[in-house]
Amino acid sequence: MKFVAFERAKQGTGASRRLRNTGRTPGIVYGGSGEPQLIELDHNALWHALKKEAFHSSVLDMELNGKSSQVLLRDVQMHPFKPLVLHIDFQRVDANTKLHMKVPLHFSGEENSPAIKLDHCLVNHVVTELDVSCLPKDLPEFIAVDLSGLKKGASLHLSDLTLPKGVSAVTHGKGNPVIVSVVTPAAAESEAAAPAAAEAAAAPAADAKAPAAKK
Repeated sequence: MKFVAFERAKQGTGASRRLRNTGRTPGIVYGGSGEPQLIELDHNALWHALKKEAFHSSVLDMELNGKSSQVLLRDVQMHPFKPLVLHIDFQRVDANTKLHMKVPLHFSGEENSPAIKLDHCLVNHVVTELDVSCLPKDLPEFIAVDLSGLKKGASLHLSDLTLPKGVSAVTHGKGNPVIVSVVTPAAAESEAAAPAAAEAAAAPAADAKAPAAKK
């Protein structure tokens, strides 16, 4: 995904405020072998770009002064209540250095799974994005997760996912976390438990009504 940035000469609160009044958003590019560089972007173009998932999770091509370089979106500061981007940060990408990014998970097939079609369970997406480590060229825009094999009482763990080549998950010491869990609806559990409870309650009553054995 590509976007255009422009050099920014002035910095400071007053300069940034005046810049926003002209429809521009102040930003900065840091990291890599170069010095931090002040930039500005067209606010409307940036606003629309931020609505796209790929702008947050993929390597971006930034055009600045007619030259293209690869960067990652690292931080966005929004106005508390106005539809206004106050500031944006990008990090330069080194093609030979692994990066850490959160990549969204795209789920599919759960409506065709036995857990849904046969047992009418609820599918809980415990994790919706995955922290990964990889070289920039291997960074996926998203990771596909097929839920068509889910069954009642089962869970999908990290080890069940098929990660793209060159991509490894960063678990932060959590081992093999649950990605998706299958939950039996409370109403169904209550309906299943009701006959058993009624039968258990009926048994003492039946014993009480039974005639005493003659001596």
